[in-house]
Amino acid sequence: MSFTKGWVMPRLLCSPAYNRGADNRRVVQRRRLATGCCGGTLANLAAAMVFWIALPRTTGGSVRLGFFLLTSLAFNLLAGTGYFFLSGVTDFGDWALVIAGLHPHRLWRGLLVVAGMASYFGAVLLVGTGLVRYVGVPKSDTRRLRKLTLIPYFSAVLLLCAAGLLNPIGIQPMWQSALPGAVGAHSGLLWLRYYIPKATVPERPSDGIGRNYPWIFAVLALPLVFIFVLGRGIALHRQTPRDRSQVSLRYLYNS
Repeated sequence: MSFTKGWVMPRLLCSPAYNRGADNRRVVQRRRLATGCCGGTLANLAAAMVFWIALPRTTGGSVRLGFFLLTSLAFNLLAGTGYFFLSGVTDFGDWALVIAGLHPHRLWRGLLVVAGMASYFGAVLLVGTGLVRYVGVPKSDTRRLRKLTLIPYFSAVLLLCAAGLLNPIGIQPMWQSALPGAVGAHSGLLWLRYYIPKATVPERPSDGIGRNYPWIFAVLALPLVFIFVLGRGIALHRQTPRDRSQVSLRYLYNS
């Protein structure tokens, strides 16, 4: 987005981020920019709420649908809560921009870190509980728990990196956004099985997730769209040569 006379103008939508173009005036008031920046996290949390509400309704139906909703919940919730912690520790990213100019700044950063740690751990507990209760994986079945969490985790890392390589802004967004988002924010999938409450029991039969060709086709087709369409970026507004030369995530957060 770029700011002209206080208005926000979207420029480019791509896989690692929602980017904003440069303008021939100084960026107006960081707080206005922050209003748009925090929208990504809020969208993640809103989507996670929708998936969590829908998830219990699948216990009498398809286990594939239940697992799809569970993984969608996990990625949205872990990314949304993890961003608080990331911004607080690094003083970089959307929520670092939200607290820019607030004093004492170190206190606000500390609050982001504490809020991020607490909400992220709560997210891990919620996802782990949902995996047992609504996907029907017993807590004692550690082999299956590992399989159902590690495969989505590493698939997301590869997918986000592949899309990030095609980013029209350059390689920098992959290091600053795609990798931290995939490797760091979703890391709760690697260890959530150790923190599932002992009293949690499945609320559906422990059915295996069998092969289903429509789901396989979707899994193969949608990543291609993500990599080659969103990865290359979708222009939301015609860019000038100056915009193309100056748009970068470093410019966005540090100008």
